[in-house]
Amino acid sequence: MERAFDFRPTLVGKLVLLRPLEERDFEAVYAAAADPLVWEQHPDRERHQREVFHRNFFTGALASQSAFAISDAATGKTIGSTRYYDWDEATREVCIGYTFLARSHWGGLYNAELKQLMLAHAFRWAKVVWFQIGSENWRSRKAIEKVGARYSHDAVVTLGGIQYPHVVYRIDAPG
Repeated sequence: MERAFDFRPTLVGKLVLLRPLEERDFEAVYAAAADPLVWEQHPDRERHQREVFHRNFFTGALASQSAFAISDAATGKTIGSTRYYDWDEATREVCIGYTFLARSHWGGLYNAELKQLMLAHAFRWAKVVWFQIGSENWRSRKAIEKVGARYSHDAVVTLGGIQYPHVVYRIDAPG
């Protein structure tokens, strides 16, 4: 087993390609995020606004050094973003989140594949992968349950200095 978690791989599937997010990706990622319906169940419902997206999402994604631009593998078009965060080497636990997809790619297949790619990569190091989801984000809750996550507990997460209720799901490493 490699010693340090690799936060910047390129992950390739049949439907999606995940590659490390770069500053030059802003316009393409924002184009996928600019639809208000993408954020209608998210705690930060104003994220579709350019300034809010840049300040509350993109800047933090770049700073994390663990965020990805998600592209449609067939067309190369950017369709969203996701990231790893809160890696704990001692307990071998990590979170996957900040995930969104353009509505054109909703419906399960794309999200399922990107999560499976990220989980397979994470389980090279992690024993547990966590997902924090806004309590009222039923679409994301159902989607994460479809990939095998189990509800664990409630939590409060601070976004942009504001506390929001969340639910936390987990997936344990196979075997």
